[in-house]
Amino acid sequence: MHQGDAFPKVLDPNFVASGGIEGFDTVLVANRGEIAIRAFRAATDLGLKTVAIYSSDDALALHTKAADEAVALDGDGVPPYLDIEGVIAAAKASGANAIHPGYGFLSENSDFARRCREEGIVFIGPPVEMLELFGDKSAARTAAAAADVPVPRGIDRAITLEECQEFFASVEGSGGIMIKASTQSLFTLSPFA
Repeated sequence: MHQGDAFPKVLDPNFVASGGIEGFDTVLVANRGEIAIRAFRAATDLGLKTVAIYSSDDALALHTKAADEAVALDGDGVPPYLDIEGVIAAAKASGANAIHPGYGFLSENSDFARRCREEGIVFIGPPVEMLELFGDKSAARTAAAAADVPVPRGIDRAITLEECQEFFASVEGSGGIMIKASTQSLFTLSPFA
């Protein structure tokens, strides 16, 4: 029994009898190793064709053998997997009409998701707008609070050194303090116990 046979395809409301998912039939996985292999297995279980990408030093890697097709990227190591235009070109060259980013690499890159959309390629992940929102930690914190998601007490705007010192003093004895980097060059300070 094939591993995917235990879960009937009819459970997925997007599955269509033509052998694919509505809107695409070929998935390029923009990742490598075990991450890519797991995505290939899931896509194959849904009747989709799979495409691997690889840098020159990954040419013999297992993930390139686990897909229906493998497309070489230009370069060695990690940089080719981060090359948005190179990954888009590989998808177009292979006929892939969807890209699964896996995790890491380009998975949270809103520019990559936007380029997929511009090229008519389905990005299997959050919409561009969500990637942009959650890429901005201050905006994400504000959105979470607006949706009544509990967030620890903190600061979500640019602050002065004096405001920072006041915040540290106000949380003394309540546990640790976490400082998160922000794309807008401001501090997000949160006490946690």
